Amino acid sequence: MRWFWIDRFLEFESGRRAVAVKAVSLAEEQIDAYMPGYPVMPGSLIVEGLAQTGGLLVGEHNGFRERVVLAKLGKAVFHRHAVPGDVLRYTAEVEDIRPDGAIVKGTSHLGELLQAEIELVFAHLDDRFTGVEQFYPADFLAMLRCFGLYDVGRGADGGPLRVPAHLREAELAADGRPPLRPRPADEAPPA
Repeated sequence: MRWFWIDRFLEFESGRRAVAVKAVSLAEEQIDAYMPGYPVMPGSLIVEGLAQTGGLLVGEHNGFRERVVLAKLGKAVFHRHAVPGDVLRYTAEVEDIRPDGAIVKGTSHLGELLQAEIELVFAHLDDRFTGVEQFYPADFLAMLRCFGLYDVGRGADGGPLRVPAHLREAELAADGRPPLRPRPADEAPPA
């Protein structure tokens, strides 16, 4: 995944809710170039940040074994612009999750002010897409660690969120690169 529109997770409750943040910076080319002379975060990128937050929430529900894609944007209402120096707080809540996909409601806030409201529909790709990888598993896990998902994540039982075995195995089999974030002691590779 090349473009990240979230910086880190603040909360992550498996199958239920996730909260992530995105710092808006003038150093980002898309901010300066979107509306020259009036630097704002494009609404489409705010939708993408909420979609990444919600998509990871939906994907984690099945241990990241399903290939999750954004299928539809049901609603998008923007109440105010986000400008350089702002920190967007994305909240994604699962409304319904089924074997073929999920519905997620999302909001974006600037401090206490509601910035945007959206409804997202995600689909799980079926067997016609077998063999089509969205991410390399070790790189995907590195991204999740960078976002702090396993630092704040909670499973359905309220305990710490665990890295799925297939992602840990891919990480251990990778080319010897160290992880971006230290592994918890219970995930340390064998000596």
